[in-house]
Amino acid sequence: MRRLTPYLLALPSWMWLAIFLVVPLAAMASVSLQTGNVIDGFVMTFSVSNYGDAIGGYSTQLVRSLLYGGCATVAMLLIGYPVAYWIAFRGGSRKSVYLFLLLLPFFVSFVLRTISWGFLLADDGILFGTLKSWGLLPAGFHVLATAFAVVAGLTYNWLPFMILPIYVALERVDPRVVEAAQDLYATRGAAFRKVVLPLSLPGVFAGVLMTFVPATADPINAQVLGGTGNTMIGNIIQTEYLVNNDYPTASALSFTLMAVLLVGIFVYARVLGTENVLEAAAR
Repeated sequence: MRRLTPYLLALPSWMWLAIFLVVPLAAMASVSLQTGNVIDGFVMTFSVSNYGDAIGGYSTQLVRSLLYGGCATVAMLLIGYPVAYWIAFRGGSRKSVYLFLLLLPFFVSFVLRTISWGFLLADDGILFGTLKSWGLLPAGFHVLATAFAVVAGLTYNWLPFMILPIYVALERVDPRVVEAAQDLYATRGAAFRKVVLPLSLPGVFAGVLMTFVPATADPINAQVLGGTGNTMIGNIIQTEYLVNNDYPTASALSFTLMAVLLVGIFVYARVLGTENVLEAAAR
């Protein structure tokens, strides 16, 4: 019975994953190979051409989504790492307060936060409208409906998911190790590169995974901040499912996006060195 205890304890989570992950994925895989329409019904024809048509028709949006998601992830890493470093090593007794302030925006709906960015970046909004009235910006200056607005929105909305894993990894770094490196005549920069950065790689690895995937598939920021010229693949999938009722194409696009993201994750893990990350996490 003792041997079965771990499996029995894990059984509810496995059942949850099976019901709400495996079954929907299997159903979506089945639909992606069907043909038909919502009126006459869909029939399983094992039509692999659905994938070719989906990729060929929306390759621009797929590449744009990967580009926007990648740019937002890099921006989050450049912004989030110094913030996590400062909280971990300089936060002192107020670390909990800083973390609470970091998570405070999540008490507001994701959609409302994105819409508020739309008001902030509007041509005649609080920020740019004021700067234009002061003559600091030209009258034709605008940010909304640009790639910058979409990437900025993605960066803002998913930034805490980058900061928190890095903070957890940095919090585990023993300050005495850094002091020992400096005692051995290492400069602060060398101590950071040789000691702190390698030990924080598990947090960087987790942070990139937790931000790149949702940022690439996010449909809200592109719809609210990007306009028609910056449509991402998430918007196309949403439209195919809910407006055009073209379930096979939407399912094929969903699986294509998932496959591309998985390949990207495996390549990223290979380049970063998963073994090194696991070794650093075990220390």
